[in-house]
Amino acid sequence: MAHRKPHLPEKICAACARPFAWRKKWAPVWEEVRFCSDACRDGRRDAARAACGAARKKGA
Repeated sequence: MAHRKPHLPEKICAACARPFAWRKKWAPVWEEVRFCSDACRDGRRDAARAACGAARKKGA
């Protein structure tokens, strides 16, 4: 049986609003972590969503 980690703390990403769980490498700075990934932190996820939305409008 695979080891599961059901009791890890979670936060909501400030960029994409999706939940993400605690990771061992974030242990010393968990209180300061706001984003789930580098893409969210750098704003690339917002840029990709905007480009995708523009392509949808253009194709419609």
